[in-house]
Parts: sequence; C-alpha cells; structure tokens
Amino acid sequence: MHPVEIVEGASPVILSAPHAGTHVPPAVFDRLNDRGKALTDTDWRVDTLYDGLLAGATRVGAVFHRYVIDANRDPEGASLYPGQNTTGLVPETDFDGLSIWRDGEAPGAAEIAERRAEFHAPYHAALAEQIARVRDRWGVAVLYDCHSIRSHIPYLFDGRLPDLNIGTNDGVTCAAAVEAAIVGACAAASDYTHVLNGRFKGGWTTRRYGRPADGVHAVQMEISQAAYLASELPPYAYSASKADRLRPVLAGLLSEIEALAANGVLAP
Repeated sequence: MHPVEIVEGASPVILSAPHAGTHVPPAVFDRLNDRGKALTDTDWRVDTLYDGLLAGATRVGAVFHRYVIDANRDPEGASLYPGQNTTGLVPETDFDGLSIWRDGEAPGAAEIAERRAEFHAPYHAALAEQIARVRDRWGVAVLYDCHSIRSHIPYLFDGRLPDLNIGTNDGVTCAAAVEAAIVGACAAASDYTHVLNGRFKGGWTTRRYGRPADGVHAVQMEISQAAYLASELPPYAYSASKADRLRPVLAGLLSEIEALAANGVLAP
C-alpha cells in the first residue's frame, strides 16, 4: 500500500487531507487499546465532503491514520500550540486526553523514526512535489488543508467549536486577499458560525508551506463535524442533507481563491 493518494489537476489550488486516512498496519492496530482501535480522531468523511467541489484541483491525501503518525505535526515533535493540550507526532492519547495504546505498547523513539520515514516523509514529499508543479505552471500555488473535528472536545477547547475555523497562523501563511476571500465567504453564509485564527491557527502543513513571498499560499480549514455528519458518534455517518447545504459555501470560497491565483492577484 502506498501511503499517499495523489490526483493531479490543472488548477492553481491544491486540496490536502492529512487526517482522512484510516489505514493502520495490522501489527500497529493490534497494539492499540479499545479506545485507539475506534480511530475516533479521524477527520471523518472530509474527503467526501470536498469531492468534486473544485474541478481541476489537485488532491493529496494521507492513506494512513494519524495514530500511525500525524502528517500534520512537526517531524521533530515540537508542539504547534505550546502550553495548550494537543496531540503529538505519534499520539499517546486521543483528543479526550485518554490513552490509545495497550500498556507498554506505545512506540519508542526508534519506531517513531521508522514511521516518520515510511509515512510522514512520503506524504510531504508528494505534497512538496505537487506544490512545485502547480507553482511552475501558474507562478503561484494555493494549498488548502482540509480538516474536521468533533464540535465538543473539552480537553482541547471550551464550549462548542465554530462551524468553520480558518487558520492562517495570524496572517503569515497567505496573502491578505486569500484570507479576506475565505472570511468573506464564511461570513456571507449566515447558517454557519466562523472564526479566523481561533483555537486552530493552522497545523504544521500550513505553517511549513505557506510562504506568500515565494508564491505559495496556505490555509487550514477545520470544520465542525456537526455541520455535515449525521452524528459525531460511530459510525460517523455522512449526512447528505447537511452536506448539501455546506458544500456550496465551500465551493464558493474555493472558486474565489482559485480566481485570485489564476488572475495574477497573488503573484509574488
């Protein structure tokens, strides 16, 4: 099994999905406890939610699950949110702060290094290759990192998460025009709440690749799963009726940022 799925497109926009994959090698799966085996922290059905929203968009997705190794974490293990609860490169706990490994079965440093080489590095090599290809064609590339999460997780944040959480690392990872277009599209969608650089400011992917001065703009979108799933409990069924209301909002903002890139507005 190749750890990355790639669909090359002709658009200046790249859709990445580091957390939609559910593959766990059997030898690793057997070491997870019952909580871990539930794979609760998957970005459930987010690939389905975005499917077909922007014709010609390149897609890069991790096939492996984040419990194998998290493709959206610093490979050196540095925290993205110092001082706040979070999960690491190879998580020891789930989003509720509870262990996901059987006693004594959490991977050590040597195994983490192996997983980094087998899964994390190929994902980012593929992503970097597609960014370079798109930028060579258009002069710019826009990386849109697709995420979703449960709407209530007290271990990570208070209260209910807004529906649409836009992360640009406080405006560092993309041009102001990209940020404004996405915020404007979310604000116009009165059925949904949104926030810019709230609890989620963009993960390692957004922060690593977002270099507007070099012609690469990156944004993370973290969507509350309550906005498109029938339930945030197993089996995390996709709600066509909810998704049919949300998908036009996402399609509109993707079209707007594609137009900015294609029309030369984002040229460095």
